[in-house]
Order: sequence, then C-alpha cells, then structure tokens
Amino acid sequence: MAMGFSWKLWELAFIVLYALAFYALVIHRSLQLSHDNSHRLFGLRPGWILGRLNDLSDPQWRNFRGNLPILMLVFGIFTLVANTIRRFYHLRARGMSLIWSFLSFCYLSYLHGACVVFILLISSMNFFLVKIFARTKYFVYMLWIFNIAVLLLNRVYEGYSFTLFGANLAFLDSYRGTFRWHICFNLVILRMLSFGLDYHWFSFQDSRFDQKKHMQGCYTCRSGKACYFALQERSVPIDKYSFNIYLSYLIYAPLYIAGPITSFNAFATQLDIPQKNHSVGQIAWYGVRWAISLFLMEILTHFFYYNSYASSDIWKNLSPLEIFIIGYGVINFMWLKFSLIWRFFRFWSLIGGVETPENMPRCVNNCYDLESFWKSWHASFNKWLVRYMYIPLGGSQRKLLNVWVIFTFVALWHDLEWKLICWAWLTCIFLIPEIVIKSAAKTFQVRSALGGFIFRELSAISGAVTITCLMVANLVGYVIGPNGINWLISRLLQKDGLHVLFGIFTSFYIGTKLMFHIRDAKQKCWGLGSAIVDWEKQMHKYLDFF
Repeated sequence: MAMGFSWKLWELAFIVLYALAFYALVIHRSLQLSHDNSHRLFGLRPGWILGRLNDLSDPQWRNFRGNLPILMLVFGIFTLVANTIRRFYHLRARGMSLIWSFLSFCYLSYLHGACVVFILLISSMNFFLVKIFARTKYFVYMLWIFNIAVLLLNRVYEGYSFTLFGANLAFLDSYRGTFRWHICFNLVILRMLSFGLDYHWFSFQDSRFDQKKHMQGCYTCRSGKACYFALQERSVPIDKYSFNIYLSYLIYAPLYIAGPITSFNAFATQLDIPQKNHSVGQIAWYGVRWAISLFLMEILTHFFYYNSYASSDIWKNLSPLEIFIIGYGVINFMWLKFSLIWRFFRFWSLIGGVETPENMPRCVNNCYDLESFWKSWHASFNKWLVRYMYIPLGGSQRKLLNVWVIFTFVALWHDLEWKLICWAWLTCIFLIPEIVIKSAAKTFQVRSALGGFIFRELSAISGAVTITCLMVANLVGYVIGPNGINWLISRLLQKDGLHVLFGIFTSFYIGTKLMFHIRDAKQKCWGLGSAIVDWEKQMHKYLDFF
C-alpha cells in the first residue's frame, strides 16, 4: 500500500511538471501567433488592456458583451420588483406567475416587437393540444410531431414574414424588434415539450421516482434540502398546470434567451416556494466568481486570437502544431464563453428564486470520455434529454440506437446546417466504441495490483483516443466544416504532422492520467462529506432523544 501511494505521488509530480511545460509551450506559441498575424485577422477591435486588440470575431460573444450593462440593469430591476412584490403580498405560484408573465412580456416586446404574436400563438396552440389530448394513447407522438414541425418551419421561414398572412399586415415587418424570435424559440420548444410530458405523466400517475432510494444516495436531500433532480421528478398539483404558470415558465425573463434549461415541475415548484439551496451569501459569491471569469475572458480575447483564426482561412497556412493549438484554444474559448453566458442568466434566476442545473460544472480540460463531456458541457440540456428522450426511448437497454436519435435531434435543434448533422453523427460514431468498451469494463474485475495498473493504463490510452476524437468532431462542427476533414487528415499524416500527432496523443494520455488523480481526490472528499452528514443526523437523533 505504501509503495503504491509513493508510486502514485511520483507519477503525479511528473504529470504536473509535464502539464506546466505543455501549457508554457501552448501559451508561448499562441502569443507568437497572435502577434505575427494580427494585421491579417478579422474581427479584432481596439481593446483596453495594454493597448492590445480585442478578439470580438465571435458574434454571440460580441453581442452578449456589448449588451451586458443593459442586461444587468433590466434583470436587476425585474428581480427587485418581483421579489419585493412577493415578500410584501406573500404571493405563491399563481400570483408570481402573473408578475413574471408581465415582466417577461415587456422584455419580449423589446426583443421581438410585433413577433411576440407568433410566440403567444404557438404557445397557446401547444397548451390546448396538451390539455385536450394529454390523456389519449397517441398524445406523446402528437406532441413531438407538433413541436418538431414548429422547430423546422420556424427555421425554413426564418421566423415568418407578416406578409404571409396578408398584405395589410406587411407594415408589422418593420417592428420585428432587436433579436430574431425564432432563435430564442428553440429553448421555448424544449419547455413546451417539458410541460406537455410532465402533465401527461401526471395524468397517468406515471412516476418512476423512488423517493426513499433517492434519499439514500443524494447528499443534498439527506441534508434536509431538495435537489434539482427531486424537484424535477416530483409531480406538482393539478392547479399548477394552469395557463398563467405555463406562460411564465415559457418566457421567464432570466432564462429566456439562453437558459439553463429547467423542467416544468422544477420551475412550478420554485415559483410557489423559492429555492433555499443557495443562501444570499452563496449567490453573491457566485456573482463574484462570474466577474472573475469575465476578467479571465477579457485577458484571453486580448492576448490570444483563437476565434479570429478559426473564422478566417489563415489557419490553413499554419503548421500542424499551430493548427492543434488553434483548435485547442477555440474549444477553451467556447467553453469559457458559454460558461459566462449561462452562469450570468443562472445568477439572475437564482436571485429570482428559481434554481436551475449548472451548465459547465466541470472544466473542459477535465473530461476524458465523451459521455462525461456531454453531461458537463450543456448539463441542463443533457438532463432534459435524459428525462424526455433517453429514458422514454428505452434508456440503457437501447443505448446504441438512442444516441443516434438524440444527437440528430440535438443537431436539428441547434440549426438546419449540414456541418451540425456531420458533427452529430461523428460524435455517435466515436461514442459507440466507448459505450461498448465501458460495458465490457464493468464486467472486468481487478484482482491484483498488476491488473489494476494495466486497467488504469488502458483507460488512459482510451481517454487519449476519446479526447482526440472529440477535438476532431468539434473542429468539424464549429471550425473547418465537413469539407475540411480530408484536408485535416492529410495535413496531420504528412511527415511533420506525424510527430505532432504523436505529441498530441502523448499529451492527452498524460492529461487523462492527471484527470484520474483529480477524480480520486474528489471521491475521497465526497466520501468524507457524506460521512459527516450521516454523523450529524445521528447526533441530531441522539439529542432529540434526550
């Protein structure tokens, strides 16, 4: 045991030194690339740090960053008004749904102008579809067909022109607001499906939730609180499935633009009784951490022009090592961008009393398999997919088939683009071997120290392969497109590319070993925390006895 511990300690020391050298190389070459080609890159704007240019080539980040002051002002006013009225009049779900519907409708009127009519019309159609047919045999098919048809038609007709409904309505096309409504409506569709399926399962009393079994394994629920999973799985009373609460759920301002995604059950429960899992101090600290992350993003975009490279054709003239660095940098940029956007809106939702799942709970550099990557990337969407697609489709019994259906839906949900379909199917191709290997690994029992060592090494190699595949899938989906696959492969298989490919694979292998050490440390901490909670409960019982 002592020798094993000593060996792991030496291994960890070597891995940390290698990681430091790896990131020193990446940072040095990234700074050099940004300096040498800044005059040829697009999307660079005057910055505020040391006179450097700022990479604002990503339109999503540029719009979010530019609108931050007005967003903070609007949500500050909204949450202050809603919380003050709730506290003064002691409102529950019914009253708060009216307050948030009104505030959110004002917000949507600014964003979408006259196009709010389309949102209200489609939402009302979905509500009546649910209320009329929820207890019928083929309701689930009807609900999915309706919502997928809306999703596709919204994209095909680009949010519809008012002239389609009559020439006398053409003037309304001049009042379409500042933000395309059909882009935001993708999230509304997920909420409409959530409401319909939650109500359908409530109507048939079809609950798979085992409260007692869940309590045994849930640290949060055992501590006397209610975790998000419990809020999601527990059905709400029939009066909560009203149109007012339904509408406030669909257009709830803090979560409307970007999420995170929450189920109807969880939202309605917290609209009735605000979340208590996060104290005022914890929410404030959450906001401080977000501000620190924003500063890190500013440093990243001022010194490393990864996204500007990806959005131009200059990267085709780079060496294989530099292509890898740009691709690796783009993934990190995307992770930090989405993390900041999602956590900003989650922060205001928490202030409003509604807790949602945390997207990006794990750093992108701490994922060594595809399954854990997708569970942590868009975590709230993953929970939604598991509840409303994966389990109804058969769960783990049909996992190899389910991934194709789910990832195809995810690609279509994002946009009608061929490169996203390629990204989805590439991910499925890479995911299937991982599923098979994991299934086989569960039956494998380590019976000696040597067996444990071999299993750990094979797992690290498998992790390196997975990370490589993940980078390729994301480069195809978000950078080079499907047409660039052959070019990328041929470039990496050239003489200078093979050395880089070997170095990349070795780095991913060592990085996976570092993730193993982090995982082991977390498991020890988790076990200690769980033991403390159990001890506290026993002490409370003992004190209550006296």
